[in-house]
Amino acid sequence: MSTPRRRVVRGAVTIVWLAVIAALLGLGTWQVQRRAWKLDLIARVDARVHAAPVAAPATAGKDDAYRRVRVTGDYLSGRDTFVQASTERGPGFWAISPLRRGDGSIVLINRGYVPARAALPPVAGTTTVTGLLRLTELGGGFLRSNVPATDRWYSRDVAAIATRRAVSPALPYFIDADDSDTRPGAPVGGLTVIHFPNSHLAYAVTWYILALMSIAGLIYWIRVERQRHTPAA
Repeated sequence: MSTPRRRVVRGAVTIVWLAVIAALLGLGTWQVQRRAWKLDLIARVDARVHAAPVAAPATAGKDDAYRRVRVTGDYLSGRDTFVQASTERGPGFWAISPLRRGDGSIVLINRGYVPARAALPPVAGTTTVTGLLRLTELGGGFLRSNVPATDRWYSRDVAAIATRRAVSPALPYFIDADDSDTRPGAPVGGLTVIHFPNSHLAYAVTWYILALMSIAGLIYWIRVERQRHTPAA
């Protein structure tokens, strides 16, 4: 290969190699930034979970997820929904019941775990529920879609459940009730699992190691190329 052509090829290889190194470093830095964001998210959610309960809002966004809230109203009997669940107590269902507030608005309450579909013990009169605000879960679960027509539920899709139970419009979230209802046969509340996977540090280290290996490979290749094309003394 002629010298000019060889220089062009070496230059192109070097540019590609440098681009790969830059990409690996960028991915590592992105994971570091994601880790900082995730740690901040965990801290904010932890603060909401352990804060004093506040009145349930009229609407909710991402910054309200897992906020401790309190709501008072009357359960609408005979309109319960059972959503398939896998919990620390084993497989079963989440028992979802609509609660009518004093202003007439409806909020869905996840009263807790039950091992099978069965009539829930009635709650007479006005009651106050304390729990964690949860955002609606659209569509269904993993590889399984909700089928409202046959009451097959795999996620707590607020709008779909409210429509099926003819309690629309409902507030755009549901509440995971705490474990204060200890009556025999009552759903077991307080089983909310709060888990945010945080493997960003491991990913960042992996990308940075690959970048260092690529840098070492580039340096080695450059040395080999120089030795190969340096005239003997």
